[in-house]
Amino acid sequence: MFDDRAGKVLVDLLEKWGVNHIYGMPGDSINNIMEELRKAADNINFVQVRHEEAGALAASSYAKLTGQLGVCLSIAGPGAIHLLNGLYDAKEDGAPVLVLAGQVPTDQIGTDSFQEVNMERLFDDVAVYNKEVASEEQLPSMVNQAIRTAYAEKGVAVLTLPDDIPTEKIKNKVQKNAVMYETPSLMPETGALEEAADAIKNAKKPIILAGTGAKKAKEELAAFSDTIAAPVVISLPAKGVMADEHPNFLGNLGMIGTKPAYEAMDEADLLVLLGTSYPYSEFLPEDTTCIQIDREPLQIGKRYPVDIGVAGDAKKTLTWLNEQLPRAEKRDFLEKYQEKMSSWWEEMRADEEQTSTPIKPQQIIHAVQDIAADDAILSVDVGNVTVWATRHFRMKTTQDFLISSWLGTMGYSLPGAIASKIAYPNRQVISLAGDGGFSMNMQDFLTAVKYNLPMIVVIFNNEQIGMIKYEQESAGHLDYNTDLENFNFAQFAEVCGGKGYRVEKFEDLKPSLEAAVSFNQPTIVDVCIEEEPPIPGKLSYDQITNYSKQTIKKLFEKGKLELPPVRKGLKRM
Repeated sequence: MFDDRAGKVLVDLLEKWGVNHIYGMPGDSINNIMEELRKAADNINFVQVRHEEAGALAASSYAKLTGQLGVCLSIAGPGAIHLLNGLYDAKEDGAPVLVLAGQVPTDQIGTDSFQEVNMERLFDDVAVYNKEVASEEQLPSMVNQAIRTAYAEKGVAVLTLPDDIPTEKIKNKVQKNAVMYETPSLMPETGALEEAADAIKNAKKPIILAGTGAKKAKEELAAFSDTIAAPVVISLPAKGVMADEHPNFLGNLGMIGTKPAYEAMDEADLLVLLGTSYPYSEFLPEDTTCIQIDREPLQIGKRYPVDIGVAGDAKKTLTWLNEQLPRAEKRDFLEKYQEKMSSWWEEMRADEEQTSTPIKPQQIIHAVQDIAADDAILSVDVGNVTVWATRHFRMKTTQDFLISSWLGTMGYSLPGAIASKIAYPNRQVISLAGDGGFSMNMQDFLTAVKYNLPMIVVIFNNEQIGMIKYEQESAGHLDYNTDLENFNFAQFAEVCGGKGYRVEKFEDLKPSLEAAVSFNQPTIVDVCIEEEPPIPGKLSYDQITNYSKQTIKKLFEKGKLELPPVRKGLKRM
């Protein structure tokens, strides 16, 4: 039995669920909730963002980084609509997020009231739970159910709150339920494990493709790789599940990947998909025996013709396999690709260790590597910077890597950095972004300054949307509308109240980054870089041909010959 305002009951329940902060922006249809949050400010910190999209992306990032519920709040109408991009990021990357969305008062719903939108229809596609609270008595049960569903289905739960509901006292008897969610721990069936073990024993060239499902099984993955003599390739968001410099590690696969990963995958006779539903099946081997290990049965066989499905936790599954399987004696396949990966790193190092001006993006990653703490969190934007970060930054298993992997939204890295610093205030946070991506949410650098969230924002400034230019050219087109106006982000940082460094010469790069580390405040290091297309780790014949078409077009349409940097990539064919 409750005898409090519904708004207070809501905030009390959030506290019981362990919610200690909320991202959002105040407004008319949510102000009654804001009043309750004001009274509970000692327990729940309200982080006022400058744009609701940034708030939703921060909530998604917090959930991806910690596994805990991310919470964001908005008014009805425009505020709720602004949330959608960040909520789709949470949906696509499987992050538990709760949305508290305001609505016009109950007696005005359906009257075309100011800022009224059909909230349930708006959130229908993005949410795993999407309900409007019709009475104050419903609210406690619905809050608990929304949060449980977000955790259970790893997605977005939306509670729409008409403006009058939080002010009403809950006087009548309400349904009682529990403030709790128990994470299932799944041990696969013995039969499936034994079938997988037999297939591994018979394999001569096994390879592992690990995803985010392996994040809690890093030690077990390394041991498994050694036991079965299998190189490890990872999906994009799984960077860090194995140290980049581990001898069995081959990096990423596909357009952002390495040549050894591509070739090893093509040669393998057994593929182990571990905690991933890898979407780019064109990079996976054909007619190869496949074992898929995943705690979500729905994912097994979803995108690839799997032969053996093992439904269970990666940690439990690998522990069993490591105990049961003998250490493989024949290791030529693994050793072959260890050598190839060693050569790959040498090729990468040649670019990274240049001391030239104009600065190349690889040089920036190398410099960032030098100042990154052993427990640093990297929040990386989408675009060319994704390629440079995944390919050149040597992650340790003690570091964390955040990205909008499946939605692939630009503007992600700054909200991700804000969430990272709130989640782990004592860890170093580094944001890596292109000038195009950063400018999409740059207003929330003010949020970092307001809440004194020390972070290093490194901007790869080439005055263009580089990834799109590369895509246009590799398709054989002339680049069109990919140029951006020159902007001094270092001056912007200073105007916002942070620190800013503009780097135009190589000799200023390292001192600027070292200075950024020394300042206990948000700092932007704006690095002017040379145009450098992100050549894939393995080039196809079509890509080479289309680059040639684009070169000829420039010759005839622009009267000049600009050779794209394909020569570097020819040896990757």
